[in-house]
Amino acid sequence: MNPITKYLKNLFAKQRLLGADPSLAGLVKAEALLTALINEEQVPGLAITVLKSGKTVFQRGLGYCNLDMKAPIDPGHTIFRIASVSKPIAATALAHMVADGMIALDASLYDYVPYYPKKEFDFTIRQLAGHTAGIRGYRGIEYGLNKPYTIKESIALFKDDPLLFEPGTGYHYNSYDWVLLSLAMQEASGLPFAGYVQEKVLDPLGMKNTLTPALRTEVSERSFNKGVHTIAQADQTQITTFYSKNKRGFRPAIPVDNFYKLAGGGYLSTTTDIARLGQAYLNGTILNQNALEPFLTAQTVAGKSTYYGLGWQVSEDAKGRPYYGHVGNGVGGYSNFFVYPKEQLVCAILVNCTDPKIQEVLDELVDAIILGTRDDLVS
Repeated sequence: MNPITKYLKNLFAKQRLLGADPSLAGLVKAEALLTALINEEQVPGLAITVLKSGKTVFQRGLGYCNLDMKAPIDPGHTIFRIASVSKPIAATALAHMVADGMIALDASLYDYVPYYPKKEFDFTIRQLAGHTAGIRGYRGIEYGLNKPYTIKESIALFKDDPLLFEPGTGYHYNSYDWVLLSLAMQEASGLPFAGYVQEKVLDPLGMKNTLTPALRTEVSERSFNKGVHTIAQADQTQITTFYSKNKRGFRPAIPVDNFYKLAGGGYLSTTTDIARLGQAYLNGTILNQNALEPFLTAQTVAGKSTYYGLGWQVSEDAKGRPYYGHVGNGVGGYSNFFVYPKEQLVCAILVNCTDPKIQEVLDELVDAIILGTRDDLVS
């Protein structure tokens, strides 16, 4: 029987016994959607953590972190590549740096990285963070590079290319913006980017299972290992196998080295840790609201919203509910991270597979969970 058909059959049975309880319908539907993703082999494994008013109300680990070994997934200890959900982490560190007066949002990149080749137009830290600077995105095999670049070395990939448009006149989402931002943050602070994030974000929030890719060399910022959690140091955690999917099924993803794009898409984490970051924003324990407002306010270009703040997607879902967060896709990992302020809800979803084409299902899943945890239904 199709999992959704089975869900409907079970739901109608429960309604006959317990009444048409919308909260039950929402959470039963969420369970059915997750089960279908695994049973229909749309993903190898998935973890989800949902917080409501600071309490864990829904948390699951489904499928496997290693298909051959049939190793189960633990939402609290199974580590995934989080892809572009790295950007909110980096944006949180940038917000601290701005608040401390170490870097200015409307300053030129060249104030901090004077050796970056001059372009036809100047562009600012704010424009980089909001993807309106005109920096190009990946080309060809750049998406899956496996070279041990430092952050500074990696700008060789794109530094000689012209801007796509005059900064401030267009929007082009890409991760190279955040490569440049992490370089500027290093130069402004005098600290390796990973070390600064560890000190200002990960350690204070207790994100002990949020890691950088394993260090391969002992040069430049890669030598900064003290106090920075890497894969090699994650003795008590479980790293997923990273998969890609084709018509024949799942296979191990190509090897990649994401250290150079740590800020834009290189971190690894658990759903528990990512949810902790979102809850800190709801609790107001990151920085004051004035400091965070530029980051959580959608930018505009020619009077139209980009639905993107500074390192955060800022939008509304299909039901008109405002949220901020991020969706991420990288080699061997897919991620969703949403914070719903009005609902006081945080949702983190991580999958150990390159874009499995399930975003519509995940949107439906989040909607079902919001329905199932509404205050007027569960209070």
